[in-house]
Amino acid sequence: MGTTELPDIAARLRETATAAPGRTALRWQDKSLTYGELDARVDAAAGALQHLGVVPGDRVAVVLGNVPAFVEAHFGALRAGATVVPLNTGLTSDELAHALGDSGAKVVVGMAAVADVLLELRDRLPDLEHVLVAGGDAAVEIAAPRWRDLLDEGRPLTEVERHPDDLAALVYTSGTTGRPRGAMLTRANLAANQDQSLAGRFRIEASDTVLLVLPLFHIYALNVGLGTSVRVGATMVLVERFDPVGSLDEIARNDVTIVLGAPPMYVAWLNVPVDGDPMASVRLAVSGAAPLPRPVLDRFADRFGITIEEGYGLTEAAPSVTSNSTAPAPRAGTVGMPLPGIELRLVDESGNDVDDGDPGEVWVRGPNVFQGYWNDPEATAAALTEDGWLRTGDVGVFDDDGYLRLVDRKQDLIIVSGFNVYPREVERVLYQHDAVAECAVVGVPHPYTGEAVKAFVVPREGAEISEDDIVAFSRTLLARYKCPETVEVVDDLPHTATGKVRRAALRHRG
Repeated sequence: MGTTELPDIAARLRETATAAPGRTALRWQDKSLTYGELDARVDAAAGALQHLGVVPGDRVAVVLGNVPAFVEAHFGALRAGATVVPLNTGLTSDELAHALGDSGAKVVVGMAAVADVLLELRDRLPDLEHVLVAGGDAAVEIAAPRWRDLLDEGRPLTEVERHPDDLAALVYTSGTTGRPRGAMLTRANLAANQDQSLAGRFRIEASDTVLLVLPLFHIYALNVGLGTSVRVGATMVLVERFDPVGSLDEIARNDVTIVLGAPPMYVAWLNVPVDGDPMASVRLAVSGAAPLPRPVLDRFADRFGITIEEGYGLTEAAPSVTSNSTAPAPRAGTVGMPLPGIELRLVDESGNDVDDGDPGEVWVRGPNVFQGYWNDPEATAAALTEDGWLRTGDVGVFDDDGYLRLVDRKQDLIIVSGFNVYPREVERVLYQHDAVAECAVVGVPHPYTGEAVKAFVVPREGAEISEDDIVAFSRTLLARYKCPETVEVVDDLPHTATGKVRRAALRHRG
């Protein structure tokens, strides 16, 4: 097995299991797995994947919620030397076809609800050889091997050589060109950001219990939640679907000490009646994936006595870049200070550092920064400078004490419940509607999800079109969070002199 300065991410589970095999690793529903049991299941998963022909460098896609099978498949693929492709469980058939086809995944482990779709795609995609199904009613016949049965066969694992520069994950992020792109994260990228995240007040200990209700297919939950917890041997509580009341019950029942959340979760918790203090055991609550409104932070502190510590990151940085946890004290309205080993610059349009106190585009450099976009050298060159700086597209300013405050987004990114939505991706779908002559998509404020997608649609001459029609059409081709929440049918769209749609004017109208 190769040696690295950073312990390999696949070896970290083994190290924890060897040191504390009897410690509880996972809790879900009324069940649990120790680290020793989980490690054995991951060995079986890696052996099963190797038996199916998976070799180092192959891609293994995972379309699962927050269930033990996700953890087994993720670490099993890494232990077999493969690259994990975590995919949103809400993707449509069209979106799954793109991600599976673009990544060239050889195997996909999916939930029973999408088994028929995955089997149909297997027959269409030349690289996809195996569909494995996890969960679902065991009595229901499915024309694909069941994950649990394969693991129970106990196929032997052949140890493989691993290198820190080997590709560990392809994480698909919405693309400005209309199709999601696979961000290439190496084993060293993930390992580095795990260690960087465990800084300051976010120093998870083996005695901690971490709530994992954010979806594991999202890089925030995958690496900052799952990755760091395994690194130190903490107990993880898996919750498959976020429900405000049910998740508060899980926190209280499991004496959760650390909560990883996104703004919509904290808003939801503030909007439900509770008895007593269900968060009495929580010592740290962190928010990421989208800006946290100041009133939410203040109300949460008043109600639960917890100051939410906000951070900032992006998929391409594996993902954490800054955190209030690394600053002397949390500062509302900021995303804190850089994590250890991460350099930040604020630059102008020419790539020069801005003057102190002036806003500029956030550039990031460090061992956590990704290697580029899969099969997209043009997008990679646009994102990464020759000396390794990642152009984030976000605009920020440092205050006098070095706290970063995000003031704008250079691109037209929409963040819905912490998930990135690029207008071009939604517009690409809307243009497939026969009655649409022109369209434009913007983000508008939403009290629960932070932002929502709004579409402005110009109908073709003589065509009739309705809001319900556009929404229903988009739901056949886009994940639900990407679909327009509202649609406004208009006679024309505002354009610049060069013909570009003036999104700012539409946001003002929205």
